[in-house]
Amino acid sequence: MAEIRSEIQREARNNILQYAIFRWESAVVIALTLVVYFLAPGPFGLPRELWLLLGVAGLVLIIYSSLTDADTNARVILEVFQEKFDPGKIKDKALRKEVEEALEYQRRIELQVRTQSSGLIRERLEDAANQLSAWVGNIYQLALRVDAYQADDLLARERNDLPQALQRLNAQRQREQNPDVQRQLDGVIESKGEQWQTLRQLDARMQQAQLQMEQSLTALATVYGQVQLLNAESINSGRAERLRTDIQDQVKRLDDLVASLNEVYDYNA
Repeated sequence: MAEIRSEIQREARNNILQYAIFRWESAVVIALTLVVYFLAPGPFGLPRELWLLLGVAGLVLIIYSSLTDADTNARVILEVFQEKFDPGKIKDKALRKEVEEALEYQRRIELQVRTQSSGLIRERLEDAANQLSAWVGNIYQLALRVDAYQADDLLARERNDLPQALQRLNAQRQREQNPDVQRQLDGVIESKGEQWQTLRQLDARMQQAQLQMEQSLTALATVYGQVQLLNAESINSGRAERLRTDIQDQVKRLDDLVASLNEVYDYNA
């Protein structure tokens, strides 16, 4: 679970560093430092080398402030999450909106993590954020599966044609007198019946996935509220531990659902 967030944090740090170096304040400091350095002598009679050191110190300060700014970090992490879990790949507007909402909760919880000073509460929030990365990733995988399912015209045709085909084959079987043809018809009917049962199972799983996504977003909103309430007293009271357990339950439930969808969908495909 932590691997997803760790990978994203590494990429985000690189992006933040690039942002810090190329932001307009950095450009102004670099430009002024170069202009002053090449003046002879430097302003106020100070050595050019001293102005160079002041310029470098100012640039380092800008970079440091960017790397430690909670809002910037949360925003950049969200951007990296959106690249890894791209909502634009989801065609259905409702599903895409749900993924965007999940990513926004992730961003806000990251902001809560980064505004905390070092200590037990920070560690617990870091643990929660690590698990939430897997949670959001599962929501994204569910959305992709449901989106592909809704857009699958072959499944739609099978859903419409199979009942009629079974009805026709059963009627033909009742009329058929030839034993060899009867056995062939029995095999076809059995195969079509299994296909229909698998399709119905897939339909049920997809409905379950859609309902689970709605429930997961509601649970994410609850977790966000719980994270905001965390404080020193709540750590001692065990609220953070309950939060961690709740998140683990959600992640496990989504893991199982994603696995079952992959199994049924791939089998039917």
